[in-house]
Amino acid sequence: MSSSEVQAGNRRPSAPTASYISWVALALMTVGSVSSLRNAPTMAEYGLSAVFLYVLPGILFLLPTALVSAELASGWSGGVYRWVTEGVSPNMGLVAAWNQFGMTIFYYPTLLSYVASTLAFVIDPDLATSGLYTCIVIIVVYWAGVLVSLRGGIGVVAKLASSGLIIGTLIPGALLVVLAIIFLAQGHASAAPMDASHILPPWTGLSSLVLIMSAFGAYSGMEMNAVHVSELRKPASEFPKAMFVAMGLVLVILILPPLAISWVVPAQQLSLTAGVMQAFEAIFANFGLSWLTPVMGICIVSASLAGFLTWLAGPSKGLLLIGREEGFLPPFFQRTNAVGVQENILVVQGLVTTVIALMFVLIPAVSSAYWIFMTVSTQAYLIVYFLMFIAAVRLRKNDSDHPRGYRAPLLKTLCVAGFISSAAAFLIGFVPPSQFGSGSPLAYAAMILVGILLIGVIIPWLLIHFRKPSWKQPVPVDTSAGSEEAS
Repeated sequence: MSSSEVQAGNRRPSAPTASYISWVALALMTVGSVSSLRNAPTMAEYGLSAVFLYVLPGILFLLPTALVSAELASGWSGGVYRWVTEGVSPNMGLVAAWNQFGMTIFYYPTLLSYVASTLAFVIDPDLATSGLYTCIVIIVVYWAGVLVSLRGGIGVVAKLASSGLIIGTLIPGALLVVLAIIFLAQGHASAAPMDASHILPPWTGLSSLVLIMSAFGAYSGMEMNAVHVSELRKPASEFPKAMFVAMGLVLVILILPPLAISWVVPAQQLSLTAGVMQAFEAIFANFGLSWLTPVMGICIVSASLAGFLTWLAGPSKGLLLIGREEGFLPPFFQRTNAVGVQENILVVQGLVTTVIALMFVLIPAVSSAYWIFMTVSTQAYLIVYFLMFIAAVRLRKNDSDHPRGYRAPLLKTLCVAGFISSAAAFLIGFVPPSQFGSGSPLAYAAMILVGILLIGVIIPWLLIHFRKPSWKQPVPVDTSAGSEEAS
C-alpha cells in the first residue's frame, strides 16, 4: 500500500464539526425513518383491526427497541455497532453494522420507485408504468441525496428530514384524520364496521400470521439514528427524550390515518396498487377538495425524501466508524470529506444502487429476483436486533456501573420480548408470499436462507477475515453520552 493511499484514508475533517442537532430534530429524523403514510391504504383495508395489527407489535417490538436503545445510547455513543462491540465482541459489532447498512442497498430503489410513482400521479399518471421514467427518478434523486449529505453534513440532513416529515407526513396525516372525523360528525356511516367484533383481524391460518408479523417490520429503524447521539448537546438525557417522542408519533402516524381512510373509503373501492394517492383522492372528493390531491402528492414526496436522507446518513456512518476503529475497511472506504461525511462509502453504494435500479426497471425478469433480495436484506436486518438485545443484557450484567443517563425498566424482560418477536418475524420471512404463486415453498425458503447467509454472514465474515492492523484508525471515544446521569 502506498503512502499516498494511507494518507488519503487517514484524511479527517479539517476541523471537528461544531454544529449540534436538537433532540426534537433527532426525534423527527427517527419518525421519518420508521413511519410514513405509504402503507396507510393497505392497512385501511383491515378497518378497526388495523389498530390491533400495529398495537401488538408496538408493545412486543417497538417498545423494547425504543427503551433498550435509549438506555444503550445514553451510556455508549456510536450506535448499534458500539453497543454490540462493547456487549458482545468487535466482530459481532461489525456484523451488526454491516447488516444495518446492507439492508439499505435494496431498500433505496424500492423507496425511490415509490417517489417516482407518486410524482407521476401529480404530473402524468401514465408515467407510473414507464420503466425509463422510474429509473431516471431513482438515479437522479439518489445522487441528489448523496450530494446533499456530502455538502451539508448531518446538520443539513436533520433540518431537511424534520421539515419533510412535518410537511409530508404530519400535516397530511392530520388533515386526513380531521376530515374523516368531520365526515362522521355530519352523520355519515363509517365505511368499515367499528364494533368490537372487528377489533381482531379474521383468522385465515398461516396467512394471518404472516400479516401480523409483517407489521413488525413497520417499526424497524428506531435504533438507527443513535449513531448521531454525539451530535446532541446532552446525549444522555436528550436521546431517551427523543425516543419517547418518536415512539408516540410513530404509533399515531401508523394507526390514525389508516383508520380515518377506512371510515370514508370502502375497502372494496380502495385501490392498493395506486397507493396512498388514490386514498387521498377518494377522501378529498367527499369534501370537494380534489384540488388538494396533487398538493398532497408533492408533500408526500417530501416525506419520502426525508426518510431517504435519514437512512442515507445513519447506517453508512456506523459502518465507517467500526471500519476505522477495528480495521475492517480498507483506507479507501474510510475516507471522509471536509464535513466528516463518509464520501467513498456513499459513492460506491450509489454505483451499486444505480446498477440495481437499471436492472430492476429495464429488465422485467429481474423483478422477482429483486423482491427476493429485498426480503433477504430485511431478514438480515433482524440480525441487528438479535445482537442488540443480547448486548443490552450483557452490558447491564457485566458493566452495570457504567454511567447511563437512562435505565430502562425491566430491561431483561424487554430484551426477551424483543428477541422473541424478532425471531418470530425472522421465521415467518421464510413463508412465501401470495405473489410467489405456485412456486415451491421449500425452494423459496432455500433461496431466502442462501441469501441471508451470503448477505448477513459471508460478507461480514470476509471483512473480518481480510482486515489488516494497518487499516485501524482509532476514533477518539466520545464520553459525553455517558457523562450525564439522570437526576
